[in-house]
Amino acid sequence: MKSFVLSLCCLLLITVDASSQSKEETDLADVCKAFNKAMIDADKSKLEKLTLKTLSYGHSSGLVENQTQFITALVNGTIDFTNIDITDQTIQVSGKDAIVRNTFKGTLLKDGSPFELKIGLLMVWKNVKGNWQLFARQGYKL
Repeated sequence: MKSFVLSLCCLLLITVDASSQSKEETDLADVCKAFNKAMIDADKSKLEKLTLKTLSYGHSSGLVENQTQFITALVNGTIDFTNIDITDQTIQVSGKDAIVRNTFKGTLLKDGSPFELKIGLLMVWKNVKGNWQLFARQGYKL
């Protein structure tokens, strides 16, 4: 009986640990999904709301853009995402700041030519007046 209770407790702890994302982490995961959808939709208004004016957006190629340059490339079709798939995402919240890391796979048209992208991402988010906004993003080659 003791081994059954011990096994049950261990299973419960493993289950609780695996699903123990904080509310902030869960909220930010949803914001990241909304951000990716806004990139696919080239939704200027949503992208502006989800990014800070001081955004530093670093591409894996080394190109660094500000908020206006990043959004303009999506809205004018220079970069046109048709699909984004995120895997291996981790979220670490510290007060009003957060770090999100993931593997980013994207299907897109770049200057009209089809392109497949698989990179690692590091993003820094800030909670401003209750809303998560992207402060910095750096892509890197895998």
